[in-house]
Amino acid sequence: MIRLLDDLSHHFLDIAENGVNAGARTVELGLHADSGLDVLRIRVRDDGRGMSPEVVSRAVDPFYTTRTTRRVGLGLPFLKQSAELCDGAFRIDSKVGEGTLTEASFRLSHIDRPPIGDLGSTMMVLLSGHPEVRWRLEVDVDGRIFTFDSREVLEVLEDPELFKTPDVCLWVRDTVRQGVEEVLGGLI
Repeated sequence: MIRLLDDLSHHFLDIAENGVNAGARTVELGLHADSGLDVLRIRVRDDGRGMSPEVVSRAVDPFYTTRTTRRVGLGLPFLKQSAELCDGAFRIDSKVGEGTLTEASFRLSHIDRPPIGDLGSTMMVLLSGHPEVRWRLEVDVDGRIFTFDSREVLEVLEDPELFKTPDVCLWVRDTVRQGVEEVLGGLI
């Protein structure tokens, strides 16, 4: 059996792809953990087309999707359900022509909280699949912060197509993995 969306990195990937499909040129992903408050939050902000209030209200309905390639959209409903089952919350803010912000929170210590997953591989896939998009990841765990910004890497590479090469893909994956592991410090 193939399992999808079983960790937070998969949710990041799903929501970020939604933003790209909506024409986003910049996508920001964030993970914030505060052990003192016992909370873990994830957010994805994009500057895509945005959604009308009607579409936002239906976005968590698994039988509603704006895609023509399939008849269901399970990513957001699964994330909402997971957050609420883990004593957290879920919200989407969107404005037509401005973009979308999706956030979910979880009780950090909840036994059913999804694991973070492999953010390095997620960033590698996003960047190699959409090198024209600016990708920014920020992971903040109890004030220890790791940031990855594709614009900074592009200043060195000078050609976004190089994000598709094996050496750069592996460098992105490994750099993000190492940075995330350092700020996690065994907390999660």
